Amino acid sequence: MTFSYVIEHMEEDEDTTKSIPKWVELEYMHMRTLAGPGATVHFTHLSSASCSTLSSLFAHDQGSPRAEASAHQISVMQLMEANGIPLEKVCLLDPKAEKELAPEDGDGRFEWFLFGGILGDDPPRDRTSELRVLGFPTRHLGSVQMTTDTALGVTKIVVQDKTPLSQIPFVDFPTIVFNPRESVEMPFRYITKDKEPILPPGMREHLKDDLDKSFDF
Repeated sequence: MTFSYVIEHMEEDEDTTKSIPKWVELEYMHMRTLAGPGATVHFTHLSSASCSTLSSLFAHDQGSPRAEASAHQISVMQLMEANGIPLEKVCLLDPKAEKELAPEDGDGRFEWFLFGGILGDDPPRDRTSELRVLGFPTRHLGSVQMTTDTALGVTKIVVQDKTPLSQIPFVDFPTIVFNPRESVEMPFRYITKDKEPILPPGMREHLKDDLDKSFDF
């Protein structure tokens, strides 16, 4: 069984012409790979500029098999209404939820999994509170803050691949080393592969560029 994943964009550019930052773009594109073939990823509550940017990127991103993706200016509630999805079939991934996400949550009780986009604030700003008040059933992914793409990837591993959270390999706050003199600590939890954090393609280069710019006086 495959699922739909919804990222309700929570940044402050919803009503402006400002587009999404590069690091957000990389994370959002990565979600298609993490969700996998057969799944759908919806990005909602976007500004006009962000919606246009993502739609163009999705149209030109025709690589290996991955999830379908679509960008919307409407909210998740409006998207649910348009698709006939009732509230009880949507699980909000909420750090303050009482229950941990479990493999049985993928056995038909939920059809969509909802995330507050740009989860990766350091320190966390509890943007999910804006969605929490709408009354969705909730689950958490543990106590350590994740990036949005990592949270989606973990959700897929649990509900579709049927792997409990306790069996997923993680690393907390990894240091990305560029050379003996340059490195950056990432203040989040990541899934690992071969003991290395799984980052979006292009993120390592983007981090290096940002680091170089910080020394460009």
